[in-house]
Amino acid sequence: MEPLSHRGLPRLSWIDTLYSNFSYGADDYDGEGNEEQKGPPEGSETMPYIDESPTMSPQLSARSQGGGDSISPTPPEGLAPGVEAGKGLEMRKLVLSGFLASEEIYINQLEALLLPMKPLKATATTSQPVLTIQQIETIFYKIQDIYEIHKEFYDNLCPKVQQWDSQVTMGHLFQKLASQLGVYKAFVDNYKVALETAEKCSQSNNQFQKISEELKVKGPKDSKDSHTSVTMEALLYKPIDRVTRSTLVLHDLLKHTPVDHPDYPLLQDALRISQNFLSSINEDIDPRRTAVTTPKGETRQLVKDGFLVEVSEGSRKLRHVFLFTDVLLCAKLKKTSVGKHQQYDCKWYIPLADLVFPSPEESEASPHVHPFPDHELEDMKMKISALKSEIQKEKANKAQSRAIERLKKKMFENEFLLLLNSPTIPFRIHNRNGKSYLFLLSSDYERSEWREAIQKLQKKDLQAFVLSSVELQVLTGSCFKLRTVHNIPVTSNKDDDESPGLYGFLHVIVHSAKGFKQSANLYCTLEVDSFGYFVSKAKTRVFRDTTEPKWDEEFEIELEGSQSLRILCYEKCYDKTKVNKDNNEIVDKIMGKGQIQLDPQTVETKNWHTDVIEMNGQIKVEFSMKFTSRDMSLKRTPSKKQTGVFGVKISVVTKRERSKVPYIVRQCVEEVEKRGIEEVGIYRISGVATDIQALKAVFDANNKDILLMLSDMDINAIAGTLKLYFRELPEPLLTDRLYPAFMEGIALSDPAAKENCMMHLLRSLPDPNLITFLFLLEHLKRVAEKEPVNKMSLHNLATVFGPTLLRPSEVESKAHLTSAADIWSHDVMAQVQVLLYYLQHPPISFAELKRNTLYFSTDV
Repeated sequence: MEPLSHRGLPRLSWIDTLYSNFSYGADDYDGEGNEEQKGPPEGSETMPYIDESPTMSPQLSARSQGGGDSISPTPPEGLAPGVEAGKGLEMRKLVLSGFLASEEIYINQLEALLLPMKPLKATATTSQPVLTIQQIETIFYKIQDIYEIHKEFYDNLCPKVQQWDSQVTMGHLFQKLASQLGVYKAFVDNYKVALETAEKCSQSNNQFQKISEELKVKGPKDSKDSHTSVTMEALLYKPIDRVTRSTLVLHDLLKHTPVDHPDYPLLQDALRISQNFLSSINEDIDPRRTAVTTPKGETRQLVKDGFLVEVSEGSRKLRHVFLFTDVLLCAKLKKTSVGKHQQYDCKWYIPLADLVFPSPEESEASPHVHPFPDHELEDMKMKISALKSEIQKEKANKAQSRAIERLKKKMFENEFLLLLNSPTIPFRIHNRNGKSYLFLLSSDYERSEWREAIQKLQKKDLQAFVLSSVELQVLTGSCFKLRTVHNIPVTSNKDDDESPGLYGFLHVIVHSAKGFKQSANLYCTLEVDSFGYFVSKAKTRVFRDTTEPKWDEEFEIELEGSQSLRILCYEKCYDKTKVNKDNNEIVDKIMGKGQIQLDPQTVETKNWHTDVIEMNGQIKVEFSMKFTSRDMSLKRTPSKKQTGVFGVKISVVTKRERSKVPYIVRQCVEEVEKRGIEEVGIYRISGVATDIQALKAVFDANNKDILLMLSDMDINAIAGTLKLYFRELPEPLLTDRLYPAFMEGIALSDPAAKENCMMHLLRSLPDPNLITFLFLLEHLKRVAEKEPVNKMSLHNLATVFGPTLLRPSEVESKAHLTSAADIWSHDVMAQVQVLLYYLQHPPISFAELKRNTLYFSTDV
């Protein structure tokens, strides 16, 4: 049976947000985005199964929902390889600070749980008791003891962290905490009875129902929110969660504690006690308690669930899919009237014995689903970013919660639409009886997770069956209680104190991989999350016929509020017959996959951070990464050497070359049109940074081997060199002087006025800039003509090149902008719109532009 903490816990940033309170929920919507009534919050699992293997650091790992792959742990023998003692001690402080913050939240949660206990006890002896003494003792069993243990622990640890020095010792505090775990054993044994008692009392007593539905939890000391409302059911789950989290923190502390530190043996002892405790708890838990029993008396357990977009009758529907040990069930939330318990409505189910995956070449072409236009998806992102900023402003001004809720609702609606319309990767399943179902996913990672989870269960001896209407009703009814994914994965469902993610550029070097049993043609892809779903951002070259590929390739990946990095390892398939009819792509085989959290504390350093992702228990991929914030990456730095082409004014380069368009632009464009125009994701997929730097050096030196080198170079590196050239111009191609006018022109709503203004601005550009811009414009239009093959629309290209061609050399101080994310949402979106305007415009000729005098003649 799978540990609950692998399934049921949200993936959160580890430093300040080890705990989630319940934010604006997605339970208000059904699969088509219609509003529904709110149901109970998280934490309503029937019986906990505690994670007994805290072998990885939470800041390095986001466990897959299916209990699948994750980063390999660094064994806690002294410090991790290559980590200096000073860095380790600094990390100790970071780990402890984060743990202390979460401990404060936990104590506040226990306090909130204890608050109604005294008045309830006081009424128990009166003529009108709310609950009996027996019921009170069952529901609040051991909560007071747990509270006192953690209060004492917190009071002793807090001054040590606040008055930090490298010699501070606190291993004895963790050792003492571990020695008191017997109290948790008693709590866990009573947990199921406590929940059942609380539920029965709620049903029979309105007064207790009101108390248990809205307990007030104090916010942290430095938090603006004084209280949060949480249900008793959710709070009773917190101690279960806490043991696993504390054990993970012990593992982290040990990892960053030198072996000769006096704390080391004490922490080792505390970790041993905690792990033994978790093992013994799990042995005692009867697995049937988390299972659904069918009328025939069989045990059926929930293995995995999540939100997927299904294509049904030609349109997209958001479904909640539940994978049980013997059946896959596709459901949506039913509309319910106020006060009624929420239920799922089963859309269809397939017994796993009858479920088959069609091979790509067997699958029939999917019913035509109109892809959502890219520009509309970008508009949604723009709206979401603007609403985020508005919510932050309202909070800063301490606006009414009703106004904030209204904005959150609007933001949720846009995020819901984005989530529904952005996935494009087909995931098809068949029932042996002939019915076929199609889901669209945003990432190959999810498709692989679902496929693997199903195939693992299918290895068992499964029987085909048909559920009676009563059995189906019982099974669907259990979904609400058993589900582990409660909220639609959108940012409006996140807590306010959760990390907003990183904005800027992540530099990743994929070094090598080992652990393959036989030689294969291998490559890796990199994905990061953006707006609640994952996007593929980079791809290494294929390393032919090897068991130990060594890529050593560097990529620069743009982050838009990203919190996770995924690496997928593939075996390249060269068999042209294996084409997926759903999307006309040859299907390569996934050999392994892994994911890590992009923890700002780890990533935001000037140095490279090297790590290993372990995949499928055998494959290990070594990589390094470092992060550059957006405001740092926005600066254009002129080159000190004026003899090269990078960082040198375009007018200087064209004059020196006696050309109208710089040689570097012409050569890169020619090469892309010759062999890269049908490449999937051309200009969007990152080229290898070392290759790009090599090309940059050759162009700067005007080396005679340029053409030979270009013909041998990976096409994504050539595309990357062209983008880098425009990005490193000392001023943007469309000039600093005209930038404010471009921003004003694109905002005009009258089409004639906009046309006049935008054409006048082009005419105002210096000749080398204008001719180069028109040359690039025609090239990008030719690339977009191949969109059915290369998946690059005009809008995709505008998103890639807009900021590169327009971003000013110096970012003016914008006091009203609160973060790099704001700069992204306002300026960058406008830059994209400017380029898109010209890309969508009929052909523009230089001669005609210069000849025509336009009505718009205001000086710029």
